[in-house]
Amino acid sequence: MDNSPSTYVERPLQAHLHPQHSEESDTLDLLKLWRVIWHAKWNIAWWVAFCCALAFAVLSFITPQYMGTTTLLIKEKTPPVMSFQQVTDSGATTTPDYLQTQQALLQSRDLAERVVKKLKLTTHPATDPRQQAQSWFTPRQWLTDLNGGQWLPWLALLLPEKPAPTEEDIFNDVVQNFMLHTTVKFVGKSQLLEIDVELPDPALAAAAANALAQAYMDSQLDTSLKSSQNTTSWMNTRLGELRNNLRDAENKLQAYREEQGLVDVDGVATISANELQMTGNRMIDARRDRAEAESQYRQAQALSNGDMSRLSSVPAVLSNPLVQQFQAEVAKAQAKVEELSGRYGAKHPALISAQSELRTAQTSLRLQVQQVVAGIERQYQLAVASEGALQKSFNSNKAQIQNISRKEFQLREFQREVDSTRALYETFVTRYKETAATSDMDSAKARVVDTAIAPIEPSKPRKNLILAIVAVVAAIIGVGMAFLFDTLSNTFKSDETIESTLNVPLLSVIPLVTRKSRRQLARLFEDNDHPRFSETIRNLRTWLMLQSTEEPSQVVLVTSTVPGEGKSTIANNLACSLTSLERVLLIDADLRQPTLSLNFDFPSESPGFANVIAGTARLEDCIRTVGNLDMLPAGSVSPTSSDLFNSPRLPSPGEPIDSLRQAPAQDLLSSPRMARMLEVLKSRYRHIIIDSPPAELVSDALLLAKHSDAVIYVVKAESTPISQVQKSLAMLQQSHAPVFGVVLNQVDMRKARKYGHGHSKSFYDYDFAPR
Repeated sequence: MDNSPSTYVERPLQAHLHPQHSEESDTLDLLKLWRVIWHAKWNIAWWVAFCCALAFAVLSFITPQYMGTTTLLIKEKTPPVMSFQQVTDSGATTTPDYLQTQQALLQSRDLAERVVKKLKLTTHPATDPRQQAQSWFTPRQWLTDLNGGQWLPWLALLLPEKPAPTEEDIFNDVVQNFMLHTTVKFVGKSQLLEIDVELPDPALAAAAANALAQAYMDSQLDTSLKSSQNTTSWMNTRLGELRNNLRDAENKLQAYREEQGLVDVDGVATISANELQMTGNRMIDARRDRAEAESQYRQAQALSNGDMSRLSSVPAVLSNPLVQQFQAEVAKAQAKVEELSGRYGAKHPALISAQSELRTAQTSLRLQVQQVVAGIERQYQLAVASEGALQKSFNSNKAQIQNISRKEFQLREFQREVDSTRALYETFVTRYKETAATSDMDSAKARVVDTAIAPIEPSKPRKNLILAIVAVVAAIIGVGMAFLFDTLSNTFKSDETIESTLNVPLLSVIPLVTRKSRRQLARLFEDNDHPRFSETIRNLRTWLMLQSTEEPSQVVLVTSTVPGEGKSTIANNLACSLTSLERVLLIDADLRQPTLSLNFDFPSESPGFANVIAGTARLEDCIRTVGNLDMLPAGSVSPTSSDLFNSPRLPSPGEPIDSLRQAPAQDLLSSPRMARMLEVLKSRYRHIIIDSPPAELVSDALLLAKHSDAVIYVVKAESTPISQVQKSLAMLQQSHAPVFGVVLNQVDMRKARKYGHGHSKSFYDYDFAPR
């Protein structure tokens, strides 16, 4: 008979179970990840609950902190009320740099010290370090107590004694702690600053925030007043200096005038300068008169030898009234002569009288023109003489004029010094009066918008937020640990893992049955207390019956890797399921840890399987019948039987058993009697179910597998390491054991269904849970 595994189950069965496994193995299965999380949901929930409880316990020991908040408005620089600008505040603006500077000033140590002094925080129970609760962690005190109050030299070096803090140290500590618990921040993009102070006392926190804002405004006012005072003092000193400088300049100007004999007229003019100016003006007039006279004289001189009519056309002559009168008379007489000459003859008396009048008028005109020309010549001579006299006077006073110019330059220099000193002095006097009058105007550049009130709820610790963060972090850690454990877990969780790892068919998935004793588990199929369990046993029976139609499998060996995987329960219930169809014998071949007698309350000293092989009991005397099921217990565990199991060889016919106390137990299973006993049993029973010892611990399973037609290998879900199962199966396959398939036992079906394992569809999709 071919005992290879391929004889019993063909490979297409595996492909039929999971045809898409190879295609989906290379892709990321998000549903599988969710199944891992869902499978570990209660562990994650308990972990989150534990972390939250621990965080809550820690938070309960933390002293709550309360935040007092004051809103401060930094005023914008307003234009001056008067027409002048103050000296002390010329640089104040509301630029970002200025606002950031005010923010830094609010966090300065000077303001913190003012608040500490004002509120007496060095003696307040909430801020005085001397009144705070001492930490339970005091290694120095512990070591002192352990040493009987005497410090060892090396302990003194490691933990030197700290001196008692002074008042200055306490003050510095309180100020530093206050600064650490004070924050100043902008409210949006505005000129509002929010002052936050956190302290254990809510009323004290509000008072500290208000005191800090008031200290800032007082500091600004003090600074402004101090600056005004310093400016006023400096201006007083400067005014005295300017007053003395002005007095000295005026004295120098007056002394120079008196020394040079100058009289101030219209600011810069002097007597000598006026005389020089008058002489110059007269000389200019004389030059102008001489030039006019010379022009008239030259015209008259040029026409003196010419016609009288041309001479009378000279502007200076023509402008003379008498000349004009005589010219009119000549013209009149000339017109009369021309009129009469046309009417009368040349000897007519009227014409002769008219010609005589014309000659008289022309003579009078000539004489008058000559007189005018003579007057022009005299006027020219007088102008030349006057100009010469003035030129002589000017030349004689030339040195005096230069000296006067030098004196005027020096005089103007003294005058300019007096004027500039007086203007500076008057400016300082005006600014001094303005500064003194407006020293306290617009000195406060901040005001409180919202005063702090005592908070009701603590700002720290924010228990709800912290607990939420702890819960989220714990959940993330729990999920990560679930993935880590799932990755590191080297056990079987699904049928895909079994078939892909072991390359052995999966016969059935046995559900986990809780709250049942060992005896109840052995009778579970018969009692039908767990329908789903019974259905999986029927499923296993069906596979066995289908295989038996092709090749008889009378002897079925049920084994596992290690104890506690439920192989005895599977063997007992499988045997019970077969009794309704055929005659079945259940053999307990686990000689080291027999369970059949315990499960069915057989006497502990009753003979059984070992006794039959050893020849100390008859087969008929060892078989027990419970219902329709025949059972062959492991046998007596008396000292004699134990010695027999450990004897080095089997007894010969007629040889006493006591002589074989050193024979090993494996010799019983490998003896010819074992084979002969099974041949006898095969003739009586259709199926023989053998409960074998674990395959990894001893070689009993290998010896029993040689006499078996099929080996059912039981694997406990999420318990047995994969490597151990592979090793044990490899040993069976190397010894040509007829491995029929694997049964995945003790699977939590509710978790499996939610977890999404493929074995949830390995049996009928009905709800067999009890109603």
